[in-house]
Amino acid sequence: MWLLVPLALATIVGAALLYPFGHEQKTGADVGLHQRPVQAVVTGVQENCGEKCIAVSVRMTDGDASGQSITIPSPLGPGAPRFQIGDEVVLSYSGSQPQAAESYQIVDFQRGWSLVVLALLFAAAVLLLGRWQGLAALGALLLSFVVLVLFVMPSILAGENPLLVAVAGAGLIMFVVLYLTHGLSARTSTAVLGTLVSLALIGVLGALFSVASKLTGLDEDTINLVTVLGTDIDTRGLLLAGTLIGALGVLDDVTVTQTSAVWELRRANDKLTWRELFAAGSRIGRDHMSSVVNTLVMAYAGAALPLLLAISLAGRSMGEILTAQQIAQEIVRTLVGSIGLVAAVPVTTALAALVAVRQEVAPASAAEPSEPEPEPEPEPEQKTVKRAKPESPDQPRRARIEGDLFIGYDPDKGPWERPSRPRARRAAPASQAPPARRRSSGSP
Repeated sequence: MWLLVPLALATIVGAALLYPFGHEQKTGADVGLHQRPVQAVVTGVQENCGEKCIAVSVRMTDGDASGQSITIPSPLGPGAPRFQIGDEVVLSYSGSQPQAAESYQIVDFQRGWSLVVLALLFAAAVLLLGRWQGLAALGALLLSFVVLVLFVMPSILAGENPLLVAVAGAGLIMFVVLYLTHGLSARTSTAVLGTLVSLALIGVLGALFSVASKLTGLDEDTINLVTVLGTDIDTRGLLLAGTLIGALGVLDDVTVTQTSAVWELRRANDKLTWRELFAAGSRIGRDHMSSVVNTLVMAYAGAALPLLLAISLAGRSMGEILTAQQIAQEIVRTLVGSIGLVAAVPVTTALAALVAVRQEVAPASAAEPSEPEPEPEPEPEQKTVKRAKPESPDQPRRARIEGDLFIGYDPDKGPWERPSRPRARRAAPASQAPPARRRSSGSP
C-alpha cells in the first residue's frame, strides 16, 4: 500500500493536469475536411462506363438528398471493390450540390450489423466461460475504450506530450482493469506493481533507442494528422505512446499469470520460502515468456505485413529494408516491448513471492468453492477362514490336504519356505482298530 497509494494518486493527478479542460477541438469543415459521409444502397451496376470503369447506381438513405438516386462511376481492376445490388455503401459528399452525382464518391461499405453480431458473439463467449468474472472483464474493456476516447485522444490532439498522456492513460487503464476484473487483493496489487515497473522500463528504453535510432515517427498517417491539425505535434512521442498502449494488454496477462502461479504454489506448500517460491514461479514464467514474446512479435509483423510486401518489391537488400524508417520503428516497438515483457516475469515473481510468504494460507475449500467430494467407498470386509484345529500327536494324519484357501498352505506351520532339498515322506503311524463293542442281552 505504501507503494500503490502514491502511484495511484500520481496517476490521477497527472491525468487531471493533462486533460484539456475548456479546449474545443475543431473538427470537420473547421479543419478543412469538407467531406461528409452519406449512407446509400446499391440499386444497379452497369459495366458500359468505360474500359476500366463501372457505373454504380445508388439510392441515398440520409443526407440532404435522402431518397434520391444517382449514378457514380467507380474504377474496375485489381484491388477495386466489387458491388452487387443491395450492398449498403458509404458515400463521401463534398457539400456543394446535393442533387449532382459529381458531388459524391463511393468510399466504403457499411459494416454496422456484422460488427454488432461479432461483438455479441464475443460477449456471449466471455460470459459463458467467465460468468461474473467475465462480466467484470467486459466492463473493464468498455472502461478502457472510454479512457482512450475521452482522455488519451483529446489530450494528444490538444497538444499535450503524447508520452506523458500515454503513461497517465495506461496507469488509469491498468488500475481500472485489474482491480475491476480480479478484485481488490494483495495478489492483484502485486500484479499492478509488476505492470507499473515494466511500463516504466518500456518508456525509458523506448525514449533512449528512439533518439539513438533517430526515429521521427513520421509515416503516412502521422503526416496526414499533422497536416490536418496545422499545429506542431511530437511525432516521436506519439510513436512511444503507441508502444506503451500496445504492450499494456500483454503485460497484464504476464503479471496476473505470474502472481496467480506464485499464490497457488504457496497454497499447495506453505513451507516454501520466498526463494523457493521465486525459483518455482520463474520456471513457470520462462515458458510463458517465450510464448508471449512470440505473440507480440507476430502481432507487430502482421500489422506491418502490407508494408513489408511493398518494400520488398523495391529490390532493396535486407539490411536496407530493416533500417528503413517505417520498418525500424516497428522493430524498436517490438524489441522494447519484448524487453519489458521479459523483465515483467522476474520482477512480478519476486514481488509476489515476497508478499505471498507473509500471508496466511487459506484452505482451498475456503478460498474457492469446489464440488463436494464423494464419500469414500466402504472397505470390503475381510473374510475369515476357519482354520482346522491342530491335530493331537495320537490322532492320525488325515489323507486330504487342509490349509488356507486364499494362501494355499497351513498357517499353523508358520511362514512357507521353499525347501532346499527334497524330504522323505514320513509314514503315517498305523492306527489301531478300536475294540469291538459287545452287545449285552441282559438288563441294565
